[in-house]
Amino acid sequence: EYAYANAFIQHDKNIDFSGIPLPYFLIGLLSAFENRFQAMADKTMKEISWKQFFAIICIKMCKESPTINELAEIMGSSHQNVKQILLKLEKKDFVKIIIDKDDKRKQRILLTEHCKEFCQKNDAMSQAIMESLFYQISPEQLQTTIKTIIQVEDNLKKLEGE
Repeated sequence: EYAYANAFIQHDKNIDFSGIPLPYFLIGLLSAFENRFQAMADKTMKEISWKQFFAIICIKMCKESPTINELAEIMGSSHQNVKQILLKLEKKDFVKIIIDKDDKRKQRILLTEHCKEFCQKNDAMSQAIMESLFYQISPEQLQTTIKTIIQVEDNLKKLEGE
């Protein structure tokens, strides 16, 4: 049995969330947040979309140039979707897709100088947005939220494996 959304959660006067089980409310909240965040980021970035920038962030986290499949796994997306994002980034000279020297079947992704310059140029703006976004949210609140989302994601992976 789930707890239900209540008046405490009511942050929009025009919508009644009472009676919605909290897990359903959280999934809806995360989905709506992702949409709003993506729209804001797309407007802010100008040169590339949020999904393209997210791919770049994920590539930068890798210790070595990832394959398309590795990047798809990190991004939580399909190979086809990631390939489309990468082709757009390649056209804009943000990434270079090369054949793996040890396994000709694999394609690896490299960030270009243009991409590195773009990231440097936009770093201060990104930091300012993140600071504003997480204003008055404690590290403890963030850690709890991260732990919860990781647990839900682990549960999702178990469901997918069934």
